[in-house]
Amino acid sequence: MEQITLKAAPREILGKKVKVLRGKGQIPAVLYGRNFKSIPLLFDKTEFEKVFSQSGSSTIVNLTIIGQAPLKILIHEPQKDPVTDQILHVDFYKVDMTKEIHTEIPLKFIGTAPAVEELEGNLITNKDALEVECLPDKLVSEIEVNISSLKTFEDLIKVSDLKIPAGIKVLAEPEDIIAQVTPPRSEEELEEMEKEAAAEAEKAGIENIEAAAEAEKAEKEAVVEKEGAEAPAKTTETPAAIPTKQTAKENEEKK
Repeated sequence: MEQITLKAAPREILGKKVKVLRGKGQIPAVLYGRNFKSIPLLFDKTEFEKVFSQSGSSTIVNLTIIGQAPLKILIHEPQKDPVTDQILHVDFYKVDMTKEIHTEIPLKFIGTAPAVEELEGNLITNKDALEVECLPDKLVSEIEVNISSLKTFEDLIKVSDLKIPAGIKVLAEPEDIIAQVTPPRSEEELEEMEKEAAAEAEKAGIENIEAAAEAEKAEKEAVVEKEGAEAPAKTTETPAAIPTKQTAKENEEKK
């Protein structure tokens, strides 16, 4: 397999100041590993995107840091801005080539299912990756799933049907279903599904409104309770220093 290499440099800018780096087309990263002191790094955005498109998160990459010997790493899924989809940060994991690792290998579906093409069925894929354990040098970037064996609605592709490269231990159950084709839905079924989806959306909307109303009510009650606790206590007692006319008359008669 062709070796994939990524160049990086030590990073001195930390915290919120890394925004400046992103503006220059650079991405902050951290390299960590077992019994390894973490190192903040910096690398070129364009180069990283090219490398990650080849490696994904399940291929060993040679990381070259200026002034240091190359290291074997795995790239974790980048952290991205939910609005702009811009890469914000990346974690690199330093791999010990002598110890097994626990990771996931993506599944790549290839071929054409006759049950879809000829019977107008719906392809259902239950997994898009497999959890595995293996030595780092046994990792592959993907495992192929040929769906051309799905000729009828009764046909299934299970974990046990896959061609797993030597040295890789799959952690899923052999009988777990990877892919199948289900019969086409009638107009009535599709209409019913749409109604159910609309009902669920309406129910969720009502629940959100009710939850917001309850939260607002609770907030108002909390404010009222707080204001009541802070207000000075009122008294209805007549001050002892100011006698009423009746009391003054009674005192005069006693004399």
